[in-house]
Amino acid sequence: MRLILTEFVTLDGVSQGPGSPDEDTSGGFTQGGWFVPHMDEEFLEVAANWLSDVDGFLFGRRTYEEFSLHWPKATDPDDPFAPKLNGRPKYVASNTLSSAEWTPTTILSGDVPAQVAELKRLPGRELQIHGSARLAQSLLAAGLIDEIRLVVAPVVVGHGRRLFPDGGAPSALRLVNHRTTPGGLAIYVYEAAGRPTYSTYQGGA
Repeated sequence: MRLILTEFVTLDGVSQGPGSPDEDTSGGFTQGGWFVPHMDEEFLEVAANWLSDVDGFLFGRRTYEEFSLHWPKATDPDDPFAPKLNGRPKYVASNTLSSAEWTPTTILSGDVPAQVAELKRLPGRELQIHGSARLAQSLLAAGLIDEIRLVVAPVVVGHGRRLFPDGGAPSALRLVNHRTTPGGLAIYVYEAAGRPTYSTYQGGA
C-alpha cells in the first residue's frame, strides 16, 4: 500500500485544531476552527474522491480520539465518508491507549515507523493519514510517506503547532496536481522525491 498524508494547514503553516474551537487547545491554542468557514461542495467532492482508494486509515492518538467521537454515530449509507471511515481497518499509533472501541482498530506502539513499513508491504491501494501531524512528522523523517495532499486555508492564525516545524527532516517534494476551490482553499498534491537538492543562482537575464 502507498502511504498518503492529507493535512489541512493555514497560510502560516499551522495544522492544529482545524475543525472546531475546542478540537485541540494544547499549548494554549485559541484559534481552532479556522478551516471550517472555507469548506465548500467542491472540496467535499475532492475529499470523497480521495477516500475512494482507501484500504486503511492511520491516526495519531489525538486525531483518532476526535474522529471516534463523531464518525461511529454517522450511519447514513449514502454519506460519502462515514462508511469508509467506519468500515475500513484503522491503525492508531499510541503508547498510552490500551483499548480502542471504534472497530476495526489495531493499536500500534513501540517502533511505529517499523510497523508502518510492514503495513505498507500488505496488498492494497492506499493507507491514509488524516491530520495526526506529530505522527506525520515522524513518518516523513523515516521516508515512509509517498504522497502529501495539502489543503491550505486562506487564513493566518499567528501561533499553533505546524506541520513542518523548525528542525524537521529536510524533504524534497514533486508537485503532481493543484487546484483551488470557490471557498478559497488551495489544494496541492505532492509526491515524495527523496532529499532536497541545492544549487547556487548564477544570475543573468
